[in-house]
Amino acid sequence: MPKIKNTAASPLMVIVAFAIVYIVWGSTYFFIQKALKGFPPFLIGAIRFLSAALLMLLWCLYKKEEIFIGRQLKHAFITGLLLLFIGNGSVIWVEQYLSSGLVAITIASSPLWFVLFDKPKWKENLTSKATIGGLLMGFIGVLLLFYEHILKALYTKSSGVELGGMIIVILAAMSWAGGSIYSKYAASGSSASVSSAWQMFAAGLAFSIVSLIRGETSGLNWAAIPVSAWASLAYLIFFGSILAFSAYIWLLEVRPATQVSTYAYVNPVVAVLLGIFLASESISMLQITGLVVILTSVLLINLVKYRQEKIRSKTLVNEV
Repeated sequence: MPKIKNTAASPLMVIVAFAIVYIVWGSTYFFIQKALKGFPPFLIGAIRFLSAALLMLLWCLYKKEEIFIGRQLKHAFITGLLLLFIGNGSVIWVEQYLSSGLVAITIASSPLWFVLFDKPKWKENLTSKATIGGLLMGFIGVLLLFYEHILKALYTKSSGVELGGMIIVILAAMSWAGGSIYSKYAASGSSASVSSAWQMFAAGLAFSIVSLIRGETSGLNWAAIPVSAWASLAYLIFFGSILAFSAYIWLLEVRPATQVSTYAYVNPVVAVLLGIFLASESISMLQITGLVVILTSVLLINLVKYRQEKIRSKTLVNEV
């Protein structure tokens, strides 16, 4: 039986962590596409995750945390490859060919994979009509949100490319869910900060190797890279990786994986809202309906998990 972490967490800290993951990761689709206008895809991952990892490790050393634990390195290598190199790397690569909206809708399959891969919680999740209903409602909401994008992808000359890209992103979502479940149950004995730092370091090394093999830096004119691309990369390092990824790893330790996976429904909402406010994009009534359905589904899933936690707490108190 896998070891499950039971870390006490302040409700306020949980809310703040969810807000960070929901909002910041929802914005990263936009900033990845801006970074791609100046950097090759795997070089983005190499710079982003190595920089974030080194800064995190320096912070952990400053806080006098133990950063070298034997089993920690194996845990970080596996989790970093599944989550960041395969999961996030596929998203970065595919966004060269697909719109951020189309990528967001495909990533929205993640919560369904969380349920399928989270074997220790099968009985709890698969027997909860509210949880399954909330997950399906959220996916339907994302479909409504990007309905026009789907039709456009299916009926254009490049539909084959877009379909192939969506298949890659689905595999990435499966890898992300598997890595998240592994991270939750394969305890490394370290803090969330140390764990996320080593995971990013492992992924950064993998990105660097692939970038070198592909020769992405040969002929790259660093001086010609636009300021917006550098600024987007900096945002991905400090906000997308150091802040949001650390919050995500911590949430996996203290909350049910199914509840944490709701980020995949909220992120597209944030991506659409950013398009409206930053790129002057319009929004239809169908998309507004999708937004409402998504937020309702997330509220439903969170309420279910909250009630389950209250029942579990009362049971423990009675047993004592």
